[in-house]
Amino acid sequence: MIPKEPETSICTHELRSDAIQRFFRRPFFLSLTIGIPFCIFKLLFGLTAVRVGSVVSFPVAVFGWMVTGWASADLCLNLGREVFDLLGRPAPFEYCTIAQIGQFFHRPMVFLAIDTLLTFAIICTMLWSGWIALLPEVEMKMWYAATTLNLISLSLVVLYNEIRSS
Repeated sequence: MIPKEPETSICTHELRSDAIQRFFRRPFFLSLTIGIPFCIFKLLFGLTAVRVGSVVSFPVAVFGWMVTGWASADLCLNLGREVFDLLGRPAPFEYCTIAQIGQFFHRPMVFLAIDTLLTFAIICTMLWSGWIALLPEVEMKMWYAATTLNLISLSLVVLYNEIRSS
């Protein structure tokens, strides 16, 4: 047997790490670990606003229904992106409704960043308002699952990229 040259093993390692990097960039992974958790945060915020608004203020309830609709539309878009990715086809739409609006302006990533900012504001509102404590047990577990999936996947990607760059 002829021993492998060091260059070949480096190329194999780079190919394997490039495959991992490509997986992290796939719409399936991005939807599963970012898009869907963000939809869950929005959905639970909307449902909580509906509950609180039905007791406190009708406009808050209406706002909650609007957020729930937004979350539901985004969930459909993310699930659609996953299906298209699994079929090996590019999706003809963005990850969320705000980014879809951004497509009209040829700036979907800017609008996706706005959606991310709004979702982080929703998370902070749920925490700082105390509304997080109003979630029923099933919804609380959904919140925990979304948080865990989102944060663990983010840290895995960061860890992988750091190891790869060193």
